[in-house]
Amino acid sequence: MVICADTSFLFSLYGNDGNAPRAVAWMKTCRTTLTLSTLNEYELGNALRFAEFRKGIGPGEAAFFWAQFEADRAAARLRVQVCNLADVVDEAKRLSSTYSLTGGHRGFDILHVAASLRLKAKQFLTFDANQKTLAEAEGMKAPL
Repeated sequence: MVICADTSFLFSLYGNDGNAPRAVAWMKTCRTTLTLSTLNEYELGNALRFAEFRKGIGPGEAAFFWAQFEADRAAARLRVQVCNLADVVDEAKRLSSTYSLTGGHRGFDILHVAASLRLKAKQFLTFDANQKTLAEAEGMKAPL
C-alpha cells in the first residue's frame, strides 16, 4: 500500500514542532515505506532552512534535521518517487477547479495531493485539516 505525506507531517517528523510526538508515534507503528514526491523533498528542505532563517529552529539544525531525513531514506523508511511534473500539474488543475471555490485550498497543498494521487496513494499524512479534507474527498484515508 502506498502512503504519502504532506510537508506538514514531514516537518513535524524532522523539524520537531508541536506535532512531532504524533508524527514520531505514527512512524514507529508504520510497517510500510513512506512514499514522497520530489515536491515533498524540495519543500521540506526549504521549510527547514526557512525555519532556521526565521530562528524557529537553532543554528545548524536545518542541516541536522536534513541529515536525519537522509538517514531514513538510506534505511528505506522513506522513498522519494519521481513524478512527471506536467501530469501532477494537470491533476492539480482538476483538483483546483473541483474543490478550491468551495474549500479554499492553497496551491502547494493541492500539488501534494495531486502528486499523491499520481503515485496511487491509499493514505495521506497531513496535520493540515483543510488538506486532509481534500485528500479524503479524493478517496485517500487521512488518519491523522
